[in-house]
Amino acid sequence: MEARSLTASTPAGWTGTLARVRETAGGWGLIVALLILPVYFAVKDLTKGYQAGVMAGHPIIVHNLTQFGETLVQGLSNGMIWALIAIGYTLVYGIIELINFAHGDVFMIGSFATVGFWGTIGLGFATGTLGLVFGLFLTLIVGMAVCGSLNVLIERVGYRPLRNAPKLAPLITAVGFSFILQNVGLLWLGGSPVGVNDLLRQGAVVFSISGVDVHRADVLAFGVTIPLVIALTWFLASARAGRAMRATAQDPEAARLMGINVDRTISLTFLLGGMLAGAAGLVYALYQTTIWYFQGFEAGLIAFTAAVMGGIGNVRGAVLGGLIIGIIQQFSDARFGPEWTGAVVFAYLILIMVLRPHGLIGEETREAG
Repeated sequence: MEARSLTASTPAGWTGTLARVRETAGGWGLIVALLILPVYFAVKDLTKGYQAGVMAGHPIIVHNLTQFGETLVQGLSNGMIWALIAIGYTLVYGIIELINFAHGDVFMIGSFATVGFWGTIGLGFATGTLGLVFGLFLTLIVGMAVCGSLNVLIERVGYRPLRNAPKLAPLITAVGFSFILQNVGLLWLGGSPVGVNDLLRQGAVVFSISGVDVHRADVLAFGVTIPLVIALTWFLASARAGRAMRATAQDPEAARLMGINVDRTISLTFLLGGMLAGAAGLVYALYQTTIWYFQGFEAGLIAFTAAVMGGIGNVRGAVLGGLIIGIIQQFSDARFGPEWTGAVVFAYLILIMVLRPHGLIGEETREAG
């Protein structure tokens, strides 16, 4: 009896110890893991220096944080684009627990539609500053409207009839819509990447902070993403429709009993996610000055990873995940080489999922309990 009791209690003791270690690592361990690469590169730039050019055939080695700062700024601006797309994933999952795999391709359609629209209204290098600002603002509105409407149509035609079906059915339908939209893009502009006019001259420096240049592309990414995220956060917290979305996300049946039109609320969620994807499509086209039909798959995968990393169903988590992935990508491209970027990003994702299964600031969903 004694031996059996000791044997039975040992796993429980080990389980408790491992749980405590995991809880501790999930807090401070993640912070250390996320900071270790930036801190290492910063220390390396200050101590060993980096090559800033060549003079008389000899490399110029400097010891400062200018290169580090520029990489950080570019990573944050890239992350802003991923954050806009990731919010669409997290909104839809938070309310109906569906991974909308067509969302990345809605973003691709947004890039195609905005580039086509600004060409239609005649925006070009000869357009004055005021006309360019007004024209791009109008293009942003049109892109958001197109992608929002497209997302609502996808929900109405493909997802709503399968609301009570097994979860695999809408998931396969989402994959089907993804392929449909990819083929629309393929027929629209062909299978090769297409260059677009660099209307903003995105490489031009707007201002510098301690030697770190901030370019027009960076200002564009911040200037579009931050107001939209603030507006969405206010809408979800304060507007009646936003509160209805939160109630539906918590318990659809209870929300329906309280008089909330659940179907309309879900359509509104798809509308908002699509609008943000349309805005990201315009920013991406101006930022990268290249668009193609397959960009939605790649961007969608990155944005979905950002949503999971931050905590699927959590808007703040999606933004945080997007920014983290943008920074990781930029540092990996600059220091390790682009061929390692995917591996580094997903290594971080695996680490975060092991230590915090619900993401950095995520919460348990209805499905998880």
